[in-house]
Amino acid sequence: MDHQGTKRFVPVETGTPRYGSDLIAAAIREQGFPYICLNPGASYRHLHDSLVNYLGNEKPKIILCMHEEHAIGIAQGWAKIMDRPLAAAVHSNVGLMHATMGIFDAWCDRVPVVVIGATGPLDATKRRPWIEWIHCTIDQGGLVRDFTKWDDQPGSPEAAVESIRRAAMLATARPSGPTYVNLDVTVQEMELEKLPALHDISRFRAPADPEPPRRDLEEAIEILASAKRPIILCGRTSRSEEGWAARVKLAELLGAKVLAHVKLATSFPTTHPLFIGETGWKLSKNLLKHLIEADAVLSLDWLDLAGTINQVFPAGSPSAPIISVSNDYNIHRGWNMDYQALPAVDVNLPTVPETAVLRLLEALETRMPAPKTYQRRRLDAEPSESSGPISLLDLAKVFNKVTRDIDVCLTSRPLGWPTNANELEHPHDYLGHNGGGGVGSGPSIGIGAALALRDMKSPRVPIAIVGDGDFTMGNTALWSAASQGIPLLYVISNNNSYFNDEHHQAQVATQRGRPPENAWVGQRLQDPVPDLLMLAKAQGIDGEGPITDIADLAPALARGIETVKAGKPWVVDVRVPPEYCREPMVELA
Repeated sequence: MDHQGTKRFVPVETGTPRYGSDLIAAAIREQGFPYICLNPGASYRHLHDSLVNYLGNEKPKIILCMHEEHAIGIAQGWAKIMDRPLAAAVHSNVGLMHATMGIFDAWCDRVPVVVIGATGPLDATKRRPWIEWIHCTIDQGGLVRDFTKWDDQPGSPEAAVESIRRAAMLATARPSGPTYVNLDVTVQEMELEKLPALHDISRFRAPADPEPPRRDLEEAIEILASAKRPIILCGRTSRSEEGWAARVKLAELLGAKVLAHVKLATSFPTTHPLFIGETGWKLSKNLLKHLIEADAVLSLDWLDLAGTINQVFPAGSPSAPIISVSNDYNIHRGWNMDYQALPAVDVNLPTVPETAVLRLLEALETRMPAPKTYQRRRLDAEPSESSGPISLLDLAKVFNKVTRDIDVCLTSRPLGWPTNANELEHPHDYLGHNGGGGVGSGPSIGIGAALALRDMKSPRVPIAIVGDGDFTMGNTALWSAASQGIPLLYVISNNNSYFNDEHHQAQVATQRGRPPENAWVGQRLQDPVPDLLMLAKAQGIDGEGPITDIADLAPALARGIETVKAGKPWVVDVRVPPEYCREPMVELA
């Protein structure tokens, strides 16, 4: 302990595993997880000891979190950059119940996370009075089974090694998702009589993505080769730069217009002339016109394909041929409807976009004329005013102006953010929505992404644009960023309201002939107005705000970016009115 009372780590000597938890810790290390995000708990106290005093708190290093949901969110954000899972640990049934929203977000986002849980002794004679009885749950995995790819409760340390190997493999295989391994305290504390013989970890890699069936691939090739006005719906894709380049090449070869989804990570450059815009669930008149005129639609694992296509080609009406590239059906369940409506398609290619695009390119490059050359298109949107209140559209315009020549990573954007508002030219430029709509996840997902970018030594500046509701629910996650020195800029789009619900209440009141002016009741964060900057400072992160005049916004954002470049996290609180942007920031041709 130093003169300030700070604890110092006592060096440890690692050697042969002596306990079940030592062997389990070694199994976690062999997966290559650099970190394990956790909120501590007695149910995995033996594993915690092994992580610290057997592994030396290295590979994985513990990322201490103030809430289990933050632990899952940080792991989710890290995986959204890395395309591979990170480990998180949660305490027994109580910690798992806290973590369920984060796990559901990762599930809907199709992001790999390996969650380690624990339970008191299954053998009732070994339970400590009271506490280990309430921390015992028969079939604990049942709490999350409907939104995880797989779960297990191994009965021995050796079985736990296999469970962790399977959990990592299945989480990684696409469509990716969270997995859960529940460890009995008895298994963790067991003294090992001998080390089990184990196969080498290299023999347990995730299986390769499947190849598309030849007959269906050939049908898709014929449709695209003859199309004059094809459109590509760029959906769930990896963060691979090679996959990104291949999608651009295919679009240029076909002369295909490209559409992206606001809920998904960026998958095509928004500055490319073939890019026609971002959309949410409802197509704008401009995008609807493009799709109606299309004579072929290639869906690359689009989010809610039926919801989009049915707006264009209603049931019973003529339809352009629809080619669907997706193997998402492999994990569809009956508990939740995150799989969306059943799309009517003409060709199914049951694989991932990267594999399908490569096979289409191989066939089409010999049949199609050389593509034309395209010039980069820049966004040009100036704020309408130089001073005065800041609208949400003003925030988007100023943010674009300040960052247009800086490599940034948007880890999140708030609800109501205008479409076509950001120049996205790299797989890490925008990481999409949280997946399951869990308010409070934005702060922790941003930390995980920033941690991954720091470890990659990326020059990209991570920025989380979060709503005030998202920030207030998840603000204690900031302590983990402060404690680990993770540089990240939070820009709070602060309208002092749970505005999504305020908007719904206004609509309901109007439909019922009642005063929509009362929609604010039970929605506004007023009397008193929360001091969000003080909430950040309480977690060890400084910042500035509230910014209320548009004249002050650009300098504040620039200062925040420079602070993050210098290696520190920072917060900028921006006051905006309760509103959504109804129109694109820029209407694309």
